[in-house]
Amino acid sequence: MSKNSLTEGKIFPSLLGFAAPVFLAMFLQALYGGVDLLVVGQFAETGDVSGVATGSLIMQTFTSIITGLAMGITVLVGRRIGEENPEEAGRAVGGGIALFSVFALLFTVLVPLFSDQLAHMMHAPEEAFRETSDYIKICGIGSVFIIAYNVLGSIFRGIGDAKTPLITVAIAAVANVIGDIILVAGFDMGAAGAAIATVAAQGVSVVMSLILIRKKKLPFDFSMRSIRFEQDIIGAELRLGVPIALQDLLVGISFLIIQMIVNSIDVISSAAVGIGDKVCAFLLLIPAAYMQAMSAFVAQNLGARKPERARAALKCSIISALVVGMLMAYLAIFHGDMLARIFDTDSVVVERAHLYLAAYGFDCILTPFLFCFIGYYNGCGNTTFVMLQGIFGAFAVRVPVVYLMSSLQNTNLFLIGISTPISTVFQIILCLAVFGHLEKKRMMKESEAK
Repeated sequence: MSKNSLTEGKIFPSLLGFAAPVFLAMFLQALYGGVDLLVVGQFAETGDVSGVATGSLIMQTFTSIITGLAMGITVLVGRRIGEENPEEAGRAVGGGIALFSVFALLFTVLVPLFSDQLAHMMHAPEEAFRETSDYIKICGIGSVFIIAYNVLGSIFRGIGDAKTPLITVAIAAVANVIGDIILVAGFDMGAAGAAIATVAAQGVSVVMSLILIRKKKLPFDFSMRSIRFEQDIIGAELRLGVPIALQDLLVGISFLIIQMIVNSIDVISSAAVGIGDKVCAFLLLIPAAYMQAMSAFVAQNLGARKPERARAALKCSIISALVVGMLMAYLAIFHGDMLARIFDTDSVVVERAHLYLAAYGFDCILTPFLFCFIGYYNGCGNTTFVMLQGIFGAFAVRVPVVYLMSSLQNTNLFLIGISTPISTVFQIILCLAVFGHLEKKRMMKESEAK
């Protein structure tokens, strides 16, 4: 098995070389998610925009459960690769595929079955109720493709390959753009057309991933016989992934609560927040890419017994992400209307979206710290702490602040949006406190060893 570049060479080029394709893949993912709203905003009604905004947020929350659980595969495979143990890496991959086959079946059945109830739960505006339910139902039917894509991506990241997911998501992005133009702009199918295009694009990406896997020399032992339910493997992946998935789920629920509150205001605010969230997905791409890259980078280096390299990577990632974050903050605060206008031409929707984005501008400066720490702790296997800090930020800070702001007379979307950077501040404080504690323990051990 060949040596992996994540454990060798200069740290910043190695980290950046891995994070760059992760960023591009996430950019393309955000792009084909944003294209749905962009095309709907240009060729359909405000109700369709609201339906896509609310429906996609629900599906994003479900998907976050899968990506969180799949992080267990990334970390476990990364460790085995770092230890140069290809047989165990192959078992980790096979067990993960078996586990997620069950989730694919459950999501495909349950999400479409309860699409109306989910739309009701979200207080979908009357003008957008059917559009919201249809979007959820169609995406639910295609859950198998969404889950397969994320599992395959987690495997590639675990072995240090960020380029293959980039290729597949690029193909999916093109497929989604074509699908949106045909179904939404051409056949006037609104939110339902956007959902069909999204599912079809995910299906294309999965097919391409499987084709590329067959042609690729993998750094682990794997065959169809590897796909089986092994208690020790699945147990290890769940121990790593469940805390992350639970944290992502609860954080997602906190954002669903924000969307519920906004949906109760009016359909204009619902559409504006949906647009704001899509813009934020682009603004926060750099720290989000570092978060995923750090998980694999740290896991491999700890497996190779190079903890000092992992700590140095944390510093590099924070500094470089912060530089970009300051630029994104400027755009969100001072030019949020320009960014919102990409998705919708309604002046009232654009104005309210700008208010929401202005609040998120502050988060652009904060997330480089939080996301890089989360990636570091995930790679270390400290996923329980990641879960706890996420739950704290979501339910001890973000949700109470949203309720407080929404109850104010003449409230606006800036006041509602400011809940997110406030919660991020508290989460960073927790991350710094734990990092300081771990460093103190490390130095004490080194001192005792001498």
